[in-house]
Amino acid sequence: MIIILIAITDEFIMLNTPQLSLAEINNTVPVAGAKSGFLRKLFAFSGPGALVAVGYMDPGNWITSIQGGALYSYLLLSVILLSSLIAMLLQAMCAKLGIVTGQDLAQATRARVGPKLAALLWVTTELAIMATEIAEVIGSAVALNLLFGIPLMAGVLLTVLDVFLLLVLMKLGFRKIEAFVFVLILTIFLIFAYEVMLSDPDMSAVLRGFIPSEKIFTATLAGQDSALLIGLGIVGATVMPHNLYLHSSIVQSRQYDRRSEAGLREAIRFATIDSNIQLGFSFIINCLLLVLGAALFFGNDPSDLGRFTQLYDALQNPGIVGGIASATLSTLFAVALLASGQNATITGTLTGQIVMEGFIHLRLPVWLRRVITRGLAVIPVIICIYLWGDREDVVESLLIYTQVFLSIALPFSMIPLLLMTSSKKIMGVFVNSRLTIILGTVSAVALVILNLQLIREVAGMLFRA
Repeated sequence: MIIILIAITDEFIMLNTPQLSLAEINNTVPVAGAKSGFLRKLFAFSGPGALVAVGYMDPGNWITSIQGGALYSYLLLSVILLSSLIAMLLQAMCAKLGIVTGQDLAQATRARVGPKLAALLWVTTELAIMATEIAEVIGSAVALNLLFGIPLMAGVLLTVLDVFLLLVLMKLGFRKIEAFVFVLILTIFLIFAYEVMLSDPDMSAVLRGFIPSEKIFTATLAGQDSALLIGLGIVGATVMPHNLYLHSSIVQSRQYDRRSEAGLREAIRFATIDSNIQLGFSFIINCLLLVLGAALFFGNDPSDLGRFTQLYDALQNPGIVGGIASATLSTLFAVALLASGQNATITGTLTGQIVMEGFIHLRLPVWLRRVITRGLAVIPVIICIYLWGDREDVVESLLIYTQVFLSIALPFSMIPLLLMTSSKKIMGVFVNSRLTIILGTVSAVALVILNLQLIREVAGMLFRA
């Protein structure tokens, strides 16, 4: 045991001088030459947006979107649209901060708040990463149970093994990681596009759903969450704190010209386009989830559609979804859920390394970082299963708590991002425009208020329970 502890301790490296963000991939991916066409340049810069987008389609988003459609039809599509536009704005700021300053959000924040406050921010962000990992552990374990009949406890323990998946991908290069994540996103997209096509939704009602309605604030169903609460859940799950740190770092993996204004401007342009395209994918997927919930489940007993297993069973029940019911649809649903869970294998570990190095100047090897991150995430799930048994409803209740904590952690990353990208001293000619500052401020304030409301609503539910 002593020898093992010594070996692990030797892996810790304190960084006494400023380091490149994710030094092992920083400035390693070639970009197209100056005379190359638009599409070739865009392809070279594409990839980081995919890693960011996976945070917008995690299992927490799934339940919220599908339940929103099942309860209130297409009413909340406008909430998904507005939340996605805000996410695009914030992620564009992240890309610009990383490209212009050569620092990720954690490094830039540490340089301006000092080591003590930085350590506090690091703890908050690590807990947010852990909260996100818990949701992904639950999603992966439930998917393994649905696909292979593996008990939840065994499925949770199996998710620890995905550390080897990341290690293999890291050996193959960062572009391979980006490609793997994009394939998972595309898989999820194709599965739900197919299922929505079979469900034959009312397209005129779908289009009307993108127009904001006052019913969002007033619609209720006896014994169920209000439309406002579900809408707040959609908003609260949209902008995750760790994604802001991640994007500000991985955009620096490209070999753009860091010495000229023109080179920086081009990098910002293509990074923003990449981010918007990938977030557009996540927007479509979340819309597909809500549309699927509305087309197949609206009008049925909502108490039968609240959990992953219930949704899985419903897709093969003709009494609920009609003639399109089949075991194939259910299997595809579980495959998409598993793909969603595996995405966190990569993004959670990378973000953990970014914030650890940026906030407290401590570096760990990837394998150890991954073991610690996933190990901490499975502990609360294992405790729940140990105390209450192999029950899906118990572990899925943890999803509520993780989303609430993400809401609490959100301002600690959003506000520094907005302040720094709006500072001419920091950003120079790339400072946010007046319109961007206004939109960013309104978005940040609105998201904070809505997330505080979400916390209040959930606390009220727990207290009543």
